[in-house]
Formats: sequence, C-alpha cells, structure tokens
Amino acid sequence: MAGQRGIGLLFPGQASQYAGMGKELCDAYPTARETFAEASEAAGIDLAALCFRGTEEELRLTENTQPCIFAVSVAAWRVLERETGIAPLCAAGHSLGEYSALVAAGALTLADAARILRLRGRFMQEAVPVGKGAMAAVMGLPDDGVEAACRAGAAKGVVEPANFNGGDQIVISGDAAAVAAACEAAKAAGAKRAMPLAVSAPFHCSLMKPAADRLAPELRAAARGAFRFPVVANVTAAPYPVDAPVADLLIRQVVSPVRWDACVRAMITMGASAFVEVGPGKVLSGLVRRIGRDAAVAAFGAPADLGGVRALLA
Repeated sequence: MAGQRGIGLLFPGQASQYAGMGKELCDAYPTARETFAEASEAAGIDLAALCFRGTEEELRLTENTQPCIFAVSVAAWRVLERETGIAPLCAAGHSLGEYSALVAAGALTLADAARILRLRGRFMQEAVPVGKGAMAAVMGLPDDGVEAACRAGAAKGVVEPANFNGGDQIVISGDAAAVAAACEAAKAAGAKRAMPLAVSAPFHCSLMKPAADRLAPELRAAARGAFRFPVVANVTAAPYPVDAPVADLLIRQVVSPVRWDACVRAMITMGASAFVEVGPGKVLSGLVRRIGRDAAVAAFGAPADLGGVRALLA
C-alpha cells in the first residue's frame, strides 16, 4: 500500500489560488462536483462559480480565497483517494490548508470546515483596516536574524514572524510601517531580499487576535471525528493530540506563525519519504524540495496530474 512507502499529504494555503482552479476536476469526476456542491451549500456561496468564472480580484478576497482553495483541495483529495487508493502516513496543511488536512483525516466534517473558513476569511479581513497591515518575505537571513529585524521594526508598531517556510524564506507580518522598518533592518543585517507581499491583511500575527476571538466559538462548536491518520499542526509542528479538541490549535493558529519548515521535517521524522501536494498550485512542492532535498514530490490538482502521482506511489 502507498502508506507503507511513507506518503505525506500537503494541502496548500493562500497564494495558491488561480482563476479556473478545480474546473478540470469537476468536468472529469462526479466526486469533485459533489464536493463542490456540498462545500458551497455549507459556505453559503457558489464556490464553483467563483473558482471557474471568478476574476483574480474576486479570488484574492480572503473570505472567498479560503473556502475556494479548501473546496478544490478536498475535491482533489477525494478524487485521488478514489482513483489510487492512496493510504497516507500523515498530512499537514499550510494555514487554511490545515483545515483541508483535518477533513481528509476525518477530524473535521467538510460542512463545518467550509462554513468556518468563510467566516475565518471574513474575520481575518475585518480584524485590521485595509492598508494598515502588511506582510513581507525575507530571504537569506536565519531565524534569529529575522527576529532581531522584527524587534528593530517594532518601534513603529507590531511586526512578527508569520511563516517559517523553509528554504531560507521567512514571512513577517504586522503594521505596515513596522513591517517596512523590519525589512530595512533585515537588509542591513545581510538579507538577500526583503520584499512586500500582495496580501489583504497581516495574517498570523497578534493583530489577528480579534479574528481568533470571533472564530473561537465557531470552532468549539464544530463536530470532532476520529483521525484516520495524523495531522501535523502549524502551531506546534507536532501531530494533533488524538484526545483533545482540534479547536484549541486552530484558534492559536490565527495569531501564531506557521512553522512549515518544522512541520515538513516532523513528517520526514515520522517516516514520510514522499509527498503529494493536493489542491491548486505547486507552492508547497517547491518548499518541500528545499526542506527535504531527498524527498520525492508530486502534485495533484487536475486530471493530468494523476499519472505523476501514480508513478510516485508505484
């Protein structure tokens, strides 16, 4: 079985979206169409229309982006499982992708996750006025160097590490002026690059606390299922405890950095020697190649990708 080979599933987050994503899956597989219909009903929005015919601007709106990427990812997972019989060893998802991983593992229902992600996107967008917050990618500086740059920038407001992505890339987040100051400090400290990102809010920092507080009761009310396989949490870079609510870590995730580098390394330590990115884009595939250079990687987001995954599982 595929699981005996040590397959880790990866589910993407924001910045993986693109216009038309998921359409080929839905054209080819009834399972994908059914998944989109179920997710749309729960989210209260026509996700197929947004994904297939929405503009880039509409897809960039956070409250649209999150349930759309989720719907494509879960549809792709259900098709992949049905077509290949893949039996993963473990899974992880980047930010909102953690919800996709939890649904794939059986710990959350699709309906609960789709509904909550629509709210999560809205709450995160409303937590900070547009233009007040910012994020930037810093490359070529170690963790402690980026943390020092953030301390220097903090004179102008909140700025904190938001994503430890691996491959020499750390994303920082916070007040726009503080992020700009931290970027200058990072360059002065020897960073190869420190560049602003086109985002609509400063995710995964303490400015998101109002969103976390609003999301908490929704998450605590969600049904909890048994894990079919472990899911490595962004916050701890360790598997979710099987006897604790998933809500606690998902609430913390809103205001905490995504420890993606450590998550992938944890999966490798658990025995994952190959990874399949499930959903739109191939952002995580590129990061994995930088983190675990010996790991085999494939991506599945369209019917044409099936051959590559089957070759990986063989």
